[in-house]
Amino acid sequence: MTRTLEDNIERLAARRRQTAAAAPVSERVSDAITAFAGSMPFVVLHLIVFGGWILVNLGWLPIAKPFDPSFVMLAMIASVEAIFLSTFVLISQNRMAAVADRRADLDLHINLLTEHELSRLTTLVAGIARKLDVDIDAADIGEIERDVQPERVLDAIEAAPTRN
Repeated sequence: MTRTLEDNIERLAARRRQTAAAAPVSERVSDAITAFAGSMPFVVLHLIVFGGWILVNLGWLPIAKPFDPSFVMLAMIASVEAIFLSTFVLISQNRMAAVADRRADLDLHINLLTEHELSRLTTLVAGIARKLDVDIDAADIGEIERDVQPERVLDAIEAAPTRN
């Protein structure tokens, strides 16, 4: 790996750490809950708790007396848990979508800068080719030398019919 690539990776990692450290407590809590809810320990915990609840209330475990034989409490607890878990997942997804939007904006900006630099480079190379009397296709070069206008590209994309 080149030193430049290593530096870029480190700067991006440092930025992620900085952003994570600056996140509000509510986002960090939501992310922690979502991370735990999406893990195998969470599944095992639920198998143990709900499995034990069911076994006790069916009367199959003599260690405790059935306390919810109709499973109404279990259903209510599971429903409330599902409401909260889905809310935490949505909070985390919204945050992740915002991060993805920022990365997409950065990516677009870098692509536009690269396109601009390549257009300038093409102008320079075409000038050198003319100076050296090298035959070039002026029509292709002329189009490449012009900067892309992102607004016009977006307008064309939005005007294009979509397939369903």
